[in-house]
Amino acid sequence: MIKELTKAEEQIMLILWEMGEALVKDVIEKMNEPKPAYNTVSTVIRVLETKGFVDHKAIGNTHIYFPIIKETDYKRFALDKVMSNYFENSYESLVSFLVKEKSMGTEELNEIIQLAEKLKKDK
Repeated sequence: MIKELTKAEEQIMLILWEMGEALVKDVIEKMNEPKPAYNTVSTVIRVLETKGFVDHKAIGNTHIYFPIIKETDYKRFALDKVMSNYFENSYESLVSFLVKEKSMGTEELNEIIQLAEKLKKDK
């Protein structure tokens, strides 16, 4: 079962999903300034391993980390959580929120409808 990520864990997972695999120093290089300490990133990655998001392969004393949870699976989990916690599992409520709070216009709504129709056909 997928567990919720902290902000720091999510930041590292986004980098690992993008890179496919990486050393701790590679992850740090991709992070914004101010960059966290090596030990901090290493600790977060080990926590991600215990949560079942990341695994590693050892080459000598070096560990190369890679994601074992797919980004699409986590996106689905995160969206389901947002939908249930904030929109009562109603996509109508979500769209209503986007229109009201994010000033989504008719053109953008039509684009979403067209995309949804295309995705249904492609299934």
